[in-house]
Amino acid sequence: MRNHIPNPANAFQFSSYIVGGIFLFILAFIFRPFTIVNAGERGVVMKFGKVQEQVLDEGLHPMMPLVTSIKKLSVRVQQNTFESDAASKDLQKITTELAVNWHVDPTKVNKVFQQVGDQQQIITGIITPAVSEVLKAATAKKTAEEIITKRTELKEEIDSNLKNRLSAYSLMVDDVSLVNFSFSPEFSKAIESKQIAEQEAKQAEFIAKKATQEAQAEINRAKGQAEAQRLQRQTLTAELLQKQAIEKWDGRFPTVMGGNGSVPLININPSNLSSTPNR
Repeated sequence: MRNHIPNPANAFQFSSYIVGGIFLFILAFIFRPFTIVNAGERGVVMKFGKVQEQVLDEGLHPMMPLVTSIKKLSVRVQQNTFESDAASKDLQKITTELAVNWHVDPTKVNKVFQQVGDQQQIITGIITPAVSEVLKAATAKKTAEEIITKRTELKEEIDSNLKNRLSAYSLMVDDVSLVNFSFSPEFSKAIESKQIAEQEAKQAEFIAKKATQEAQAEINRAKGQAEAQRLQRQTLTAELLQKQAIEKWDGRFPTVMGGNGSVPLININPSNLSSTPNR
């Protein structure tokens, strides 16, 4: 048998493949000819900085390094809170805290990024001034008292107007919440005083109404008793009175005190006594 001697040329070629593979892996890791769009995101494709019509959905996508770049934008519902000062119809200063739930139209993230920018630029450049303007326009139509008592109506108006305004930028408003209203200390004190006065007036009205009802009840009872006595007088006769007296008699005669003790008091009708002849 002859010993197998490795061919140096084949060994060198095999080593070259290994080195080449490692080199290609390093290049792929550095330049990354693919991109991953995560859940709740969309990818904006740019070639040499120019936004393309294509929008990448969630998943793995190939790309050309150095030529193509991908900007990822969230299309999930975002919630941001805004605070804005406004004036009511009766010129009361009102500070309103407003919470807005919104998201980017998934099919138009490329247009949003091209026209506005990323999420922070969307909030500061579009949503914040839109909220302030819509809120001022809505509160200016109502007095301070109406803003408090017609809160639902005001919320619906702000919601509708904000949706219309932001839809022009492919931003979708999911919901608007009026978190809080605050007024000047003087107006807040005036509202508190008014509420106290209203409660006291309602209490006084309740007491007066209760007293009137009680007085009417007394009158009705008196009328009832008078009517009962009138009817009773109409039905009473001498025979009925005598019958009632007999029914109530316990069989004992009333007595009077004499010198020798008590003596029964007997009422004898003289007309019932028999006459005796004179002797």
